[in-house]
Amino acid sequence: MQLLQRHEFLQNHGDWINTVKPAIDPVISSQICENPELTSEEIENLNAIRNEIRVAIGSLLKDDGILVVPTMPSVPPKLGSKEITSEDYQNRASSLLSIASISGCCQVTVPLGHHEKCPVSVSFIARHGGDRFLLDTVRTMYASLQEYSSIVADPKSSKKTITQEELAEIAKEKGNQAFKEKHWQKAIGLYSEAIKLSDKTATYYSNRAAAYLEVGGFLQAEEDCTKAITLDKKNVKAYLRRGTAREMLSDYKGAIEDFRYALVLEPNNKRAALSAERLRKVFP
Repeated sequence: MQLLQRHEFLQNHGDWINTVKPAIDPVISSQICENPELTSEEIENLNAIRNEIRVAIGSLLKDDGILVVPTMPSVPPKLGSKEITSEDYQNRASSLLSIASISGCCQVTVPLGHHEKCPVSVSFIARHGGDRFLLDTVRTMYASLQEYSSIVADPKSSKKTITQEELAEIAKEKGNQAFKEKHWQKAIGLYSEAIKLSDKTATYYSNRAAAYLEVGGFLQAEEDCTKAITLDKKNVKAYLRRGTAREMLSDYKGAIEDFRYALVLEPNNKRAALSAERLRKVFP
């Protein structure tokens, strides 16, 4: 795919690159200015491969998925080293660096610090056209990423006192704020982050279920509520949200049971009473 990208770049920007070529580093110049000789058949085959990659990545990410990958597959070479021009290095580097450019997706790279005096970063890739969604998500997660990477890099630092459970609570609170602002997908991402940090807290699943309900993710909402109830059998909100999800999925019997159980836990809960009565009249 590097050959196709280089070929297209020179086809579209050849005149410009010839103008600035004297100012470009010789190593980089040799990489981008060498015009690969490709036949029409080779170009057609490479285009077909690129289209397959785009379809595959699009199917994987959908609307709210984010692919998280290392920015580089290994420690970056030193400046001026011959390794950067080697075919092996170029192939390894492009295996990760070309995902977004080939698929048409958007990508953000977040620096996380250093490992053995070498810079380390992670990349987030979202669907084509999902730039705002990706930037909002990364902006929200950035502080937690930096905090967690600091703990990993220096376990003896004072930051070690911040536990994963505390980081999970931070993510949850940010999710709550996003939910209040009606940024449903952003809230789902933050609650998911909290769950990854601490997967034994019923509230995180129940809150994510509420966000899924707002975007029509009724199956996901039902699954999250079931998990929340497994962790906390007295979580009234989880019963109410699962009842709503089941009603939307036409599981009226299950919905009535959830609303009635919520009433057992909170006899004065008006929402549970009204929902159970409404469904009972329609589906006795």
